[in-house]
Amino acid sequence: MTRTQGAQPTATTRPRLRRARPWAALLAAALVVHLYVLYDPSPGGPTLFAGADKIVHVTIFALPVWLASRVLRRWVVLAVVLAIHAPVSEVIQGLALPHRSGDGWDVVADLTGVAIGAALAAMVPRRSDPGRW
Repeated sequence: MTRTQGAQPTATTRPRLRRARPWAALLAAALVVHLYVLYDPSPGGPTLFAGADKIVHVTIFALPVWLASRVLRRWVVLAVVLAIHAPVSEVIQGLALPHRSGDGWDVVADLTGVAIGAALAAMVPRRSDPGRW
């Protein structure tokens, strides 16, 4: 079996892949935090101020979308998945997590976060090929 030239990283693509690794690690970490915040079964503690949880929701949806735009060529797919995940996560919280409840305003905050992440992705210039997958 022979390898095609595209399957093996070349000397010119290796530096680009090294530049993409920190972004990929940050994206993975953001997704882990995203899932933890949404599905942690423990009851939430006191908030700093009214509406603080909505800022958290916006952030945990915006950050992965923006980071995906740094790493993935088809980052819009992750944005769509997160947009679908927004209402699904609230239903799961309401039905399956005893100390949590679903909140329609959280869905609004989640979708706002996806939109902000996508807007930032569109506004922040990228290198022509930073080694995205």
